[in-house]
Amino acid sequence: MARPSSGSRDTASRPVFWTVSISRLFDLFRDITLEFDDRATIVPIQLGFEEAVAHIRERLQTERCDAVISAGSNAAYLKSRLALPVVIAKATGFDVMQALARARKITPQIGLINYQSPLPELEEFQQTFGLPIVQRTYVTVEDARAQVSEMKSAGIQAIVGAGLITDLAEEAGLAGVFVYSAASIRQAFEDAFDIASATQLDAPRGRDYPVADHRQARHGLADLRGESRQMQTLRQTVLLYGRSPAPVLIEGETGTGKELVAQAIHRESPRGQGGARPFLAVNCGAIAESLLESELFGYEEGAFTGSRRGGHAGLFEAAHRGTLFLDEIGEMPLPLQTRLLRVLEEKEVVRVGGTRPIPVDVRIISATHCDLAQRVTDGAFRTDLFYRLGVLRVKIPPLRERPDDVIPLAEWCLKNALADMGVRPGANLRAELQACTALLQPCSWPGNVRELRNLMQRVALFLSVEPLQALTPAFLLKLAPELAHQPPTSSGVTERINAPETDVAEVLARFDGNRAEAATYLGISRTTLWRRIKNLSR
Repeated sequence: MARPSSGSRDTASRPVFWTVSISRLFDLFRDITLEFDDRATIVPIQLGFEEAVAHIRERLQTERCDAVISAGSNAAYLKSRLALPVVIAKATGFDVMQALARARKITPQIGLINYQSPLPELEEFQQTFGLPIVQRTYVTVEDARAQVSEMKSAGIQAIVGAGLITDLAEEAGLAGVFVYSAASIRQAFEDAFDIASATQLDAPRGRDYPVADHRQARHGLADLRGESRQMQTLRQTVLLYGRSPAPVLIEGETGTGKELVAQAIHRESPRGQGGARPFLAVNCGAIAESLLESELFGYEEGAFTGSRRGGHAGLFEAAHRGTLFLDEIGEMPLPLQTRLLRVLEEKEVVRVGGTRPIPVDVRIISATHCDLAQRVTDGAFRTDLFYRLGVLRVKIPPLRERPDDVIPLAEWCLKNALADMGVRPGANLRAELQACTALLQPCSWPGNVRELRNLMQRVALFLSVEPLQALTPAFLLKLAPELAHQPPTSSGVTERINAPETDVAEVLARFDGNRAEAATYLGISRTTLWRRIKNLSR
């Protein structure tokens, strides 16, 4: 019997994805597929709803599929009727804003139709952008057609939505603006690779495990941006911890970049150098206890109703010789903490419903935004596990504690957001951001770097619509009025209220003489501001 070639073995070992889509989404899937066809076998299916379900069920009798990738109402329909994983591509808030901006160039009479539930962020966008946007939802195709008809009767001339909605809009003689971006589809493919990273290791094996190389750490030391003393210390700590095989506990508020630090530690370690070893991540607070147990430890065939034929390898097996990142470890249920401790101590895992121990070599990096020591005191977290996970510890400073990094980070985020939209940044961008220092730097930034990045994405959108608009403090406040109402750091409050008259003059200049904005920023009434201005003239 002839042996299969190495090329055929490589193809057989790659994950298999089926993309299910109709209308415009089919073309977008086809274009993005070219970027991933060297990593997976991707099969397009241009069907929807019940036709797609029947087609997939028939093919599954003779073919293998690791995940289906789809979007919108079609994806929801497939997910409720298929037994295999269905990855739903989701339009981000940034996608919606871009689509609304494109629609605004066509007409001011805009409608948006979303599947099942409305978008709560849209109301804020309407107020900022000054657009009379009509928002509706749908469940079935007939429902969607009725919503389009009602919008047309109301004078709407452009409708934003998924492929089904844009097709129905154009059938009705209206402009259809597609809401999905290439970035959203790429993320759906990456999510599918995450799912396949574990399921492709289901075959029985001994100690010499294959490597799940289709989930690598994408971020390294260079992505930990900032020149403050705190960030320099953090990068030095990452380099040092990369040399050790010991578990690491990362502490930090939401949005500070805990997974970035975890990936950087992996990249700087022998496990991550050369890109040969896997980095897998799971959020312990986002998955139900029963599902988290099978995801981490795997399960044997017949362990529970609906279990996969042949069983399922968990993340510990998939991360063999690599790193497993346990995000929000403080949310892990106590029974699973006991199992996790045993894996760390014995370096072997037993699947759910099984009895055979499977040796694993995995470095654990965990992260939490809560006070884990307090959870130990409260009895919500095991003391022995706390000390086992925290052999090495690192605390990421919040953005409010390193104000010198705010403007450089804002510039970097804004340039990336503009590049994503194909817009060249203005020559004076850095100077304009520096002029906004008094507005951006003292804020408390409860969402940390993530919040700053989201704000710069909003700014990029408006600058793309008005390319001649300078980035002034007044313009920034118009786009982000929450900056005026957001409580600054405690020291910043005192400094603003007790600011001398000379500082008042500087703030007035930065806000182009707008007294209302200056008073709001300083945290004083207009009457107090008027009194201080009067004192300047004496």
